[in-house]
Amino acid sequence: MPARPPLARFPAALRRPLRLAGWLPLLWLAACGTVKYTVDDGRPVNEELLARLRHYGQAEQVVRPAIARSAELRDPECDPQWELPISVATSYGWDDATDRVAWVRALDVDERVTVVGAAPGVPLAPGDKIEAVAGYSRRDSAKMLLELAQRRDAGQPFELLLADGRQVRVQPFQVCRGYTRFAPVETPKVQDYHWLMSVHPLEVTQARLNGPEALWLVLWTQGVSEEGGARMKTFHYTKKIVGTLYDLATLVSGAKGVALAAEQAATVARNAAAAAISEALKQQLIQQASAAASAKLRSELGDAAQRVTRAQAMAAMERSAANRGSLSGVAWVASTVFDRADAWAWERMKRLGEDPVAAFTLHQKLLEKELPENAMVLDPERLAALEGIARAQGRGEAVTAALQGLTAEELLLDLSDMPLASAPPRFSYEDAAVRPVAAARPGLIETMLELPIESKDKP
Repeated sequence: MPARPPLARFPAALRRPLRLAGWLPLLWLAACGTVKYTVDDGRPVNEELLARLRHYGQAEQVVRPAIARSAELRDPECDPQWELPISVATSYGWDDATDRVAWVRALDVDERVTVVGAAPGVPLAPGDKIEAVAGYSRRDSAKMLLELAQRRDAGQPFELLLADGRQVRVQPFQVCRGYTRFAPVETPKVQDYHWLMSVHPLEVTQARLNGPEALWLVLWTQGVSEEGGARMKTFHYTKKIVGTLYDLATLVSGAKGVALAAEQAATVARNAAAAAISEALKQQLIQQASAAASAKLRSELGDAAQRVTRAQAMAAMERSAANRGSLSGVAWVASTVFDRADAWAWERMKRLGEDPVAAFTLHQKLLEKELPENAMVLDPERLAALEGIARAQGRGEAVTAALQGLTAEELLLDLSDMPLASAPPRFSYEDAAVRPVAAARPGLIETMLELPIESKDKP
């Protein structure tokens, strides 16, 4: 005789309440497991933040494929790093509900770890939400990001579980050392250059990078590491790097610990720039440079529009030089090999079958938008050196066309009459004694490395 069901032992009048009572724990768990994520409810948002987010998203969608393309170099002389075929972001940790709406509106990013860029051939697209990384799942997206970075550095394939139920296998790949990252949207002017990675100010993303320009940005960043890594390490040999490094792609996410670190480092960077060359002095020199260029050009024959273009180009290149000279710590050392990174990237572009003149088109785009305070705008010294390489390889006409008819020779002749010395002095290890303040100030990446890393499994 079959055993009676447990509820059958009770009177009929009690069976229905008991059945309901049995479901209550499951209903309670289901209610607790339901998380409300931010949606775009149409409210007005901060338009400046919205624009930054959109520029960042557009850049990641072209830079992530460029990073994957750079892996095709398989350069045996490179120090390798592991990379992922996707970049991610999250609005987790942003306290302002309206700002979280901006994330959704700009990038379809909510509190979950969300794909914002993907390499070709990966079955993921911007907007895909990641629920688990190799079986690891937490509501705290900062912990999810840390797990993703650790899986990347392990170099082994792993599974991602997406919100739509799909499981996608992700394979990390090796690239030349030097991650390409952008400043967080809340501190868009932050920039730093290190042998592990470079963080470019967000203004670079406003150039609407095309494929070759994105590849130039990636290769140039790797070139800084390859050409200046030994110099940077020797300069900073006393620094002991310990703990797990947050993937700096998470800077843009606004995750609390990472965002606070970026804010702290941004303050350091602002103070560093002020100590190296005060903002007032920098602006005064820039104004003098622009005025000198305009005065000289007014005395010459030529098209008025071209005179303005040349004046703007010269003033912007001086601002780029001033920006380069205001870097501190390891980034200051890195700035002494920017020209060598240019040459390194130029040759790697050719190896990959891409046009290295993209260096000059990106430079020109940023000049036209009056966005020169970044490393992609060539200062006079770098422009002359890279144009020399191009002309020696028969690409002089292409470079002149990219610069809208100008040449480095013409610009340098004009700049010789201007009051601002452009190029930073050649590096020597004794410079640390001459510039002790600049040598001592840490940049963003150094600050991040010194932060204690919280365990991802800590409650």
